[in-house]
Amino acid sequence: MNEREKMTAGELYNPADEELYRLRTRAHKLCVDYNKLYDTDEVKRYDILRELLPYCNLDEIYFQGPIYFDYGINTFIGKNFYANFNTTILDVCRVRIGDNVMLGTNVSLLTPMHPMRWQERNGKRNKNGEIIQLEYAKPITIGNNCWLASNVTVTGGVKIGAGSVIGAGSVVTRDIPPDVFAAGAPCRVIKPIE
Repeated sequence: MNEREKMTAGELYNPADEELYRLRTRAHKLCVDYNKLYDTDEVKRYDILRELLPYCNLDEIYFQGPIYFDYGINTFIGKNFYANFNTTILDVCRVRIGDNVMLGTNVSLLTPMHPMRWQERNGKRNKNGEIIQLEYAKPITIGNNCWLASNVTVTGGVKIGAGSVIGAGSVVTRDIPPDVFAAGAPCRVIKPIE
């Protein structure tokens, strides 16, 4: 199993791998190019997103910008999607976003995880003498008809149920059921949405 396969499978992998470095560099360049454009540069922005997010139907996706992706190729977005300023998606593992989802400013979807034990987290030298810090990732799933308000952070391994609203400034570290309002750090269910 190569490092890319380990990464998307949620196993410990080497992020300094040559292929992964090349893919990240490509995504970061595309994000920089996108972020330099105005809203009126619709065709150029579309072309960049088509390259960055090859598995998404871009006809109903809008990113205000600036945007930040680790890879882009591991993100899947449904129709009628809107993201406000400063969206960050570290898609080391799969990020699945349903239809009719809105993201407020400064929303971060973060799939990378680092080992808790320092013996695994601290860098180790490979056969070439380079220091490698292993990491792993967990997927994120956001159901249809969700709204994540400003400054929400979603960590790896989380599923947010369809129709739910996440309050501003929340840190979502565990699953949120469908059709609820949840908020806080850590995020917890406040009430059902009726």
